[in-house]
Amino acid sequence: MVTEFKELDVRPILASGDEPFQAIMAAVEALAPGQGLTLLAPFKPQPLFSVMEKKGFAHQVSELEGGDFEVRFLPRGTEVLASEDALAADVWPEPIREFDFSDLDPPQPMVRILSELETMSPGEVLFVVLAREPIFLFPELTKRGHQWVGNYDKSGAAFRMMVKRGSADA
Repeated sequence: MVTEFKELDVRPILASGDEPFQAIMAAVEALAPGQGLTLLAPFKPQPLFSVMEKKGFAHQVSELEGGDFEVRFLPRGTEVLASEDALAADVWPEPIREFDFSDLDPPQPMVRILSELETMSPGEVLFVVLAREPIFLFPELTKRGHQWVGNYDKSGAAFRMMVKRGSADA
């Protein structure tokens, strides 16, 4: 499925001395499900990236001729991320433990997940809800021999993840 994008050029707003944040948020609220937003700006709007991430959007930045920027905000899909060695999660046992770590600041979710896995038996599954995709946790889990699968919920506000404990000698 190809993402349809609406375009918002904030360069005239900024040139007139106004703040474009309200116009950007109005454009985001007007998007249909699955639509993205193309933003044209005279600078890379770095602070906006985290705001849009919390609203369920990833971003791609391109520098245009003349030094302006085009930022494409894409709605996060429901694609499932998985460790390379992960078997299909639908054949995994039900999780024996479930946690919501979405209110914890990094690195606490990673510390808690790794600690919980140490107390589990090989093959047991842990389910966690996080505030963001745990990109630093993925290689640590793989290094320790655990399998994992995860994706964002439909709102894009929470990352859900299952981790299958690896063998004790991993």
